[in-house]
Amino acid sequence: MNTPVIRNDRQITYWLETHFCAPAYSGWLLGSLALFFFGAASNTMAGWLYVISGVILAILGVAAVLPARSLKPLQIHRRPIEPITVGDRLTIELAIENQANQPKTLLQILDILPYVLGQPVPHPIEVIPAQSIHLYTYYHPTQRRGVYRWNEVELRTAAPLGLFWCRRSRIAKATAIVYPTVLPLNTCPLVDRMGQEQSPQFYDSRRSQMATEGITRTLRPYRHGDSTRLIHWRTSARYGELRVRELEVSTGSQEIIISLDSAAPWQESDFEQAVIAAASLYFYATKRLLNVKLWTAGMGEVSSNRGVLEGLAAVNAGEDPAFDLPGAPLIWLTQNPQSLSSLPPGSRWVLWSPESVLGDEKIVSKPEFPGLDISRDRPLELQLQSPLSRV
Repeated sequence: MNTPVIRNDRQITYWLETHFCAPAYSGWLLGSLALFFFGAASNTMAGWLYVISGVILAILGVAAVLPARSLKPLQIHRRPIEPITVGDRLTIELAIENQANQPKTLLQILDILPYVLGQPVPHPIEVIPAQSIHLYTYYHPTQRRGVYRWNEVELRTAAPLGLFWCRRSRIAKATAIVYPTVLPLNTCPLVDRMGQEQSPQFYDSRRSQMATEGITRTLRPYRHGDSTRLIHWRTSARYGELRVRELEVSTGSQEIIISLDSAAPWQESDFEQAVIAAASLYFYATKRLLNVKLWTAGMGEVSSNRGVLEGLAAVNAGEDPAFDLPGAPLIWLTQNPQSLSSLPPGSRWVLWSPESVLGDEKIVSKPEFPGLDISRDRPLELQLQSPLSRV
């Protein structure tokens, strides 16, 4: 179970709250008064002082028992958490069920999140009516991708007298998936030129792009960088703005495999960029209606959108390799320059060069493999849309 981070000076109080109960400030004050009256009664032998001391101790005894009994009939159920993208907020919904015949008042609920998500924040609940369910929804920001699991929710109360705090945990398993960022690529030579050297469908695609009749799929507004050959002048004159033809592209059986070198050690910031690049390349290829798959050393080949996002959310650098690298041409994302020389023919690469390797020695690869050498001081989105370089 996950437990909240507690300072040393509060560990004893926390242990008392979770196992028995811990006095609140008013409880300590009332207990001190009870000892004071008992000491005064011992010195003066005044009976009324013994009565006052006994009444106070009785009140403290009742106040120490009631909070735990108040929490006992409460049960917690958790609703599934929808996946989100990094930077969005998790929507977490809890249902607190009061199974008792009396209302429960003045509670705190604390969802014990993994420490990488941040510190949990207690939420007050004024009252839960008898035999009813209280719905509690809160939103938690995210800073990094991942698959997060936790299973503990704490309930805390000092009701009804406010003299002792009691804290009890409930099991409510949660799984939150935070997807990596997907960059909105308008063009990507790394994908567009995949397999051009040896694949016949490349020439079909080129003929489609050079043709002017009979292959138009749809018309769309002109975007910067579109070829003027594709402008449909008659429709542009009708709408008063430039309209460009979307052409059918013959892709044949060409398969694109985006491979992330997850079995190798990485610098953390570079690996996060590589995960973003893998997600962006995959969805750019799907937008182009290409047959694309994602491969990592831990999960092998995945082709569904949800499977790719969940796999990239969970992947870590240096994971144990469970699957061999595919033998077909692929787009290789790596931080190891030496691995470029063993890629299948027709492959492409994206390299985050180690900072300790400089100059011409940083890449060892076959010269016929073009790719991208990522620079850390330039936006990744612009670099993925840049022309390819050869090693």
